[in-house]
Amino acid sequence: MALRIIFMGTPEFSVATLEALASAGHQIVAVYTQPPRPGGRRGLDLQKSPVHLAAERLCLPVLHPLNFRATEERDRFRAFNADVAVLPEAILIGTRLGAYNGHASLLPRWRGAAPIQRAIMAGDAETGMMVMKMDKGLDTGPVALTRKVAIGPDMT
Repeated sequence: MALRIIFMGTPEFSVATLEALASAGHQIVAVYTQPPRPGGRRGLDLQKSPVHLAAERLCLPVLHPLNFRATEERDRFRAFNADVAVLPEAILIGTRLGAYNGHASLLPRWRGAAPIQRAIMAGDAETGMMVMKMDKGLDTGPVALTRKVAIGPDMT
């Protein structure tokens, strides 16, 4: 069953998920990501996020509101009439089937900004990704999908 999806993400890690959803035949109705930030050699050029660039390659609409406090932004979000939202932050209303978070670790072992790197540094035998249905707590929703990846001795 193809879903109408609002995708929300910014880092390179999120690009593979966006591409997989699109290639699976789901309709990505909007991509929310952080706005372009100053970067480049002198910090003067605006740099788009990896998700923004991937969405453009896939010809998907890209949005980057500062927040969802404004009624217009919440109304625009709801107007996409999405079935689900796939996102890194808690926007729990506005879709029929809820919001899902792709977490780059096997919870509850590692959290924070670099969970894969922490697993490697700690000498863990495996890492992975978990997809969770989001609720009001931090990483407290039910797990919808888990994929484990072995960490080989040569991985850094």
